[in-house]
Amino acid sequence: MIKRFENYPLKNHHTFGLNVYAKFYYEYSTTNDLLEILGDPLLTNHACLLLGGGSNLLFLEDFKGLVLHSAILGIEVVEADEKTVVVKVGAGVDWDALVEWSVTNGFGGLENLSWIPGDVGAAPVQNIGAYGVEFKDVFVKAEGVYMHNGQSFSIEKDACAFGYRDSIFKNELKNKVIITRVYIRLDKDPEFLLDYGHVRKAVEKLGAPSLKNVRQAIVDIRSEKLPDPKVFGNAGSFFKNPVVDASVLAAIRARYPDVPFYEMADNQMVKIPAGWLIEKAGWKGQSLGQAAVHQHQALVLINMGQASGREILVLAEKIEADIKHKFNIVLHREVNVVG
Repeated sequence: MIKRFENYPLKNHHTFGLNVYAKFYYEYSTTNDLLEILGDPLLTNHACLLLGGGSNLLFLEDFKGLVLHSAILGIEVVEADEKTVVVKVGAGVDWDALVEWSVTNGFGGLENLSWIPGDVGAAPVQNIGAYGVEFKDVFVKAEGVYMHNGQSFSIEKDACAFGYRDSIFKNELKNKVIITRVYIRLDKDPEFLLDYGHVRKAVEKLGAPSLKNVRQAIVDIRSEKLPDPKVFGNAGSFFKNPVVDASVLAAIRARYPDVPFYEMADNQMVKIPAGWLIEKAGWKGQSLGQAAVHQHQALVLINMGQASGREILVLAEKIEADIKHKFNIVLHREVNVVG
């Protein structure tokens, strides 16, 4: 089924909650629906935006083109052996609903990714990650269609060029393909990853490690430090944690011996929490008009109620410039700016 709207409000379709509109809005629930939409002459003359849960978008103004939103649902085990299962998931499935489903069914691999907003179709694009786990760790393949001709494709993990919050879908295939289904491999007898941040302590408060307790611990941690988008519009982490040369870390440690960091696999580079940099620079809790840095988590920029997208962007740019000046580090955004 296809739903078509004109001058459609997007306030409830992105987590910043900005009062913006799409000139055209199409929602599809099957691949055939999508193919019909791709044949619409409107696509020839208008820009197209693929919108999932809207958790990584910052609109600067009304979108004058055509918004496509997937409502392709379904979670199905399609393959199993003694140790693992392969699950096929529709791109329109809510991400956290998938995590909850996996935990309820006793399948491990997603529990550390609990309470991340967005839809499943966006997970491989962003290579979402949290608490020591990235989406690529469970990814098998994605299916979809090419936008220019509707031809189907299937792409496996090795071809996806996954990196830190990065993938082929953000680069070579950006605005060229639409993911319709994702396949992931989950464990029947999972090993729990608890040594990132405060996860182990949070789990111990709930009892012995289990899928249910790890998921609940992650939800508790995230809900403590991240504001509810229904209260303060936000996109979660606005910036990526910068990966820098060890010499940059050494210069910072000379001033701040307690700087937290994580060594990368090649031991030549380290990851420094962007939230720590922003807080040390004095931005935590600061505001610019109706845009602000969250008082409990400096990595999160919030809409205090009536902010414009441009107001939030100006705040982000001021933070970026200050971090470059004070730490010689360039912050890169997780959020995509539209407009």
